Amino acid sequence: MLSYTLRRLASAIPTIFIIITLTFFMIRLVPGGPFDLERPIDPLILENLKKAYNMDAPLWQQYLIYLGNLLKGDLGPSFARRDFTVNDLFASGLPVSILLGSLALTLAAVLGTLLGALAALRQNSWLDYTIVAVATFGITTPNFVVAPLLSLFFGVILGWVPAGGWSSANMLYWILPITTLALPQVAVIARLVRGSTIEALRANHVRTARAYGLPARIVVGVHALRAALLPAVSYLGPTAAALLTGSVVVETIFGIPGIGRYFVQGALGRDYTLVMGTVVVISVFVVLFNLIVDLIYAYLDPRVRYD
Repeated sequence: MLSYTLRRLASAIPTIFIIITLTFFMIRLVPGGPFDLERPIDPLILENLKKAYNMDAPLWQQYLIYLGNLLKGDLGPSFARRDFTVNDLFASGLPVSILLGSLALTLAAVLGTLLGALAALRQNSWLDYTIVAVATFGITTPNFVVAPLLSLFFGVILGWVPAGGWSSANMLYWILPITTLALPQVAVIARLVRGSTIEALRANHVRTARAYGLPARIVVGVHALRAALLPAVSYLGPTAAALLTGSVVVETIFGIPGIGRYFVQGALGRDYTLVMGTVVVISVFVVLFNLIVDLIYAYLDPRVRYD
């Protein structure tokens, strides 16, 4: 297992390198630049700005400079927010996104698994139909619809929680964003677990366990549910990376100072280093969580072995 983990980490390096390279050159192909403004800049000022940010160098040299800084952990200065570096922006925004994303992921995994298992155990009952119907509604309803409705109902009308804003010290501000992030994932995980649990309950080893007279909680909790979790675990890999790196819609609607909005803001403002930094962070998260998913697979399914 250790050798497999090391090999996967080693193979992730060229993958991230290719992503960085493609993103670096593709963003340069987009028309416009970080210093294009509505009012023309004095040519001397524009020349000094390009020199300060190494934009006057050939493209291949800019690329090598960026890679060299990246190896030292320097994501570069922000072109749009010139008082901050990309490291500064991520240092303040990434912990917020990770906090909300991890709580939303935990809620989605626990609640989705529970609902999916209940629906499978009560297949073709009113409970099963209700869970499937609610899950389908949750999958098809986008965040930009759910977030304002939750904010209006629970924040404005009922006044139970703040309708927007952010405070790391007051957990009431966390409730609506976490709920909005978790609801679609709860729906997807519930559908996945339901289908896989129904299939697992019909497997030969589960029938054998029942024939031996094992209690239902052992048959379902140990033998059936363990195999039923595999599709959900596969789904959680990229989902975890997406949640932990923030959501543009949720962070914008609730006014949360995370990093989810940085990618869009950077792309619209031609903030090359901010876009690159976001791509690097997301790539690392995706690679790490896919590796974690593979390791959990080996634990849940004895037939899977990594040498």
